[in-house]
This record gives sequence, C-alpha cells and structure tokens, in this order.
Amino acid sequence: MKERTMQEPTLLLLTALADAPRHGYALIQEVAAISGGRVRLRTGTLYGALDRLLGQGLIRVESEEIVDGRARRTYALHGGGREVLAAEAERLSTLAEEARRRLALASKTPNWHTGYAS
Repeated sequence: MKERTMQEPTLLLLTALADAPRHGYALIQEVAAISGGRVRLRTGTLYGALDRLLGQGLIRVESEEIVDGRARRTYALHGGGREVLAAEAERLSTLAEEARRRLALASKTPNWHTGYAS
C-alpha cells in the first residue's frame, strides 16, 4: 500500500520542532514564520495535529508546567519524527529538482501547440 503524502500543516509542525522544542503558541508563531504568513494554525487544529503526531510517535512532550494557572506543554521532535521529516524533505527536494529540470527543458524546446519556443 502506498504511503500518503504528508499534509502541509504536519510538515510545517515537524519543521518547527526540528531545531528546538516549542509550546503551542510558539508553534503557531513558528508555522506562520516558516510559511511566510501563508499558514496560520488555529488552536483547535494545532492541538488536534499535536495529539495525532503524539499518537504516531513522531513527537513527544518535552515538559509540562503551569503558567498563569494554565498547563503548558512543550513538544519536541522524536527520533521517528526526525526520520519522517528527513524523508519528506528529500522527497520534496527531488520533486522540486525535477520540476526545475523540466521547466528549463521546456524553455529550450518548441511549445507543443504553437511550434514556438516559450
């Protein structure tokens, strides 16, 4: 059976945790920064994704503390998460390389429907 392609929010969350553990609000900010503001995770989406990633063993709870009377969990990338992220980064890099190769090739060859170079 084929593996599913990683969804962008998952990729962004794992990437945000790749260099340092972070708590929920910091993850929301980091995902927005990584995506250039294009992706803004809502709290419910974030914690649903974190629960799923915890269940899959891709991340772990690094620490828990009480801040202003509320529990704050800090999450970290787990060994399996690091492997999955590295594999996805390689897949995306290979795909991007092929897209660039084909675009360069297309700019040097006649356009199939006009007979003229693009």
